[in-house]
This record gives sequence, structure tokens and C-alpha cells, in this order.
Amino acid sequence: MSKTEKPLSTLWGCELNESNKEESFKTDDTNHQHQLALRTMCLGHTAKDEFNIVELVTGEENRGAKAVPIATLHAKSMPTVNLSGLDLHPPVTFHLKHGSGPVYVGAEHVALEDFSDDEEMDDDFDEDVEDVEEEEEDIEESPVKKVTKNGAGKRKKPEKAEDEETSDGENPPKKGRGRGRKAQAGKV
Repeated sequence: MSKTEKPLSTLWGCELNESNKEESFKTDDTNHQHQLALRTMCLGHTAKDEFNIVELVTGEENRGAKAVPIATLHAKSMPTVNLSGLDLHPPVTFHLKHGSGPVYVGAEHVALEDFSDDEEMDDDFDEDVEDVEEEEEDIEESPVKKVTKNGAGKRKKPEKAEDEETSDGENPPKKGRGRGRKAQAGKV
């Protein structure tokens, strides 16, 4: 039995400023694997004309955490930085090392749920059952067309034209086997 992972994704963000210089992303959930996929860092509209340096602290402080600068932002020259492709595992702390901000960090929190093949097959079975139930509902809602035994396969005779039904004596209705047939040779 093999296991597959199903990603659950939510937005995550924080604001770093003079009164809040640090923000952490951590989770106590041990049932899932967690990642923080960074997307952007940008300055707010009230940022001063100064450099804002954001550093990333990975690991826990008691286990030799390391701080690495990941963005230097400036209101006039570089107000936004794209960090796509930088995926981190918790615990992670963002620290405004220099500047007063506000600096906004935008990321995506991805939790990977483990599924065994049996659970996945159950999910697929549930989806198949829902599809069949929807089809049955559609069938029940569609009008039923009844075909009678005697009426099946019979063609309806064309109605006679109005001028054939009313004869005024001048043009009597034609008699014969059918319209447009040629008289057989030898018969008078």
C-alpha cells in the first residue's frame, strides 16, 4: 500500500513595523507536513524614505537558529520583491532588522495530508457514486416518451390538399392508386 499526498493550501501573511519587528510561522500539527511558500514582500504606502531589511530566522533559537537577510526594500527604488520559489519548513521567523516598515509578507501555507491507496480509492468511489446519483436524477427528470405497440413504425398519411378535397365540378378529384404515377401500358 503506497501513500500519496493531498495539498491543502491557505494564504498566510504578516506585517512588520516599528512596534512589531518579528512574526513567526510555526505549527504544532505533527499529522501533516507543512510548508510556507513565500510569494512577495512589499512596503506599505506609509513607508519612510529609508532602507528596510528583513531577515529570515530558520530553526529554533535553542538549536542554533541562523538569521539570513532575504530582502532589502526602499520606497523609491525597490518597494516590492518577488520571492516565489522560496519554500520554507516551520518554524520560521521574519525579523525587521533595519527600518520602520511597514513591510508586508505574503505567503502560502501548504499542509500535505497523507493518504493511503485505500483511502484514495474510497474517495474515488464516493465521487463515482455521486456522479451516478446525479445521472440518475437527470434521467428521472427527463420526460418519458411512450411508444405504443400498434403505432410503432407506422407512417402518418399525408393530409390531402385543400383543392383536392373541395371539388366544384370543373376539376373533379383524380382517382387512381396514387399521385404522380404513370398509367400502365395496355390498360384503358
